[in-house]
Amino acid sequence: MLEIKNLKKNFGKKKVLKGINLTIEKGELVGIIGPSGCGKSTFLRSINYLEKPSFGHILLDGIEIRDNDKLRLMRRRIGMVFQQFNLFSNMNVLDNIIFAPVTLNIMSKESAIKKAREMLKKINLLDKEKFYPNELSGGQKQRVAIIRTLLMEPEIILFDEPTSALDPEMIGEVTNLMREIAKTKMTMIIVSHEMHFIKNFCTRVLFMDDGKIIEDGSSKEIFNHPKDERLKTFLSKIKNI
Repeated sequence: MLEIKNLKKNFGKKKVLKGINLTIEKGELVGIIGPSGCGKSTFLRSINYLEKPSFGHILLDGIEIRDNDKLRLMRRRIGMVFQQFNLFSNMNVLDNIIFAPVTLNIMSKESAIKKAREMLKKINLLDKEKFYPNELSGGQKQRVAIIRTLLMEPEIILFDEPTSALDPEMIGEVTNLMREIAKTKMTMIIVSHEMHFIKNFCTRVLFMDDGKIIEDGSSKEIFNHPKDERLKTFLSKIKNI
């Protein structure tokens, strides 16, 4: 269980997160929507301290996540997939995937290679294991990035706009992989502007505006029966949802 208590984040005098309180249970698929600049990505990055909160508490199974010697261990439990893939350009696909678990002594190099190849085979990219990132399409890069995160065996995966850097025809490659991961009961928290995907994939949706969670409910409640006027206005500007 992930608990967030009165989370605030300031950048200088600018208040970006203004007191977020939230509990996410194991296995939930949580989508975060809202206008650009409302704090969605900052909130996601604050969960595992890629952005250090200015105030508040974040707890995973009752253990507080802090900027201390245990932070690396906590980050192993909360993986993250980025908008721009963040693959090492000087490493091939296989080395990108196994680098973290081998370097952190999570598994031996032989075990990491075996598991990485099993995962690559499942997403039909085994023949690309010796390719470098600049030789891959955007959809292939993002799927490799997701596999890299999975090899760390996290309990929660955070997705920060995982499809926004992709051409439309490549979005399906990534969302299909995310659907396969969801079948394992992985807890997933997703920031995305892909409203159709959020509506049909997530079990729970949060609407953020001005650094706060304005509305929290099931996908059906948020998209079909919005209560807050700001959410109604936001959805009214989006087509094909």
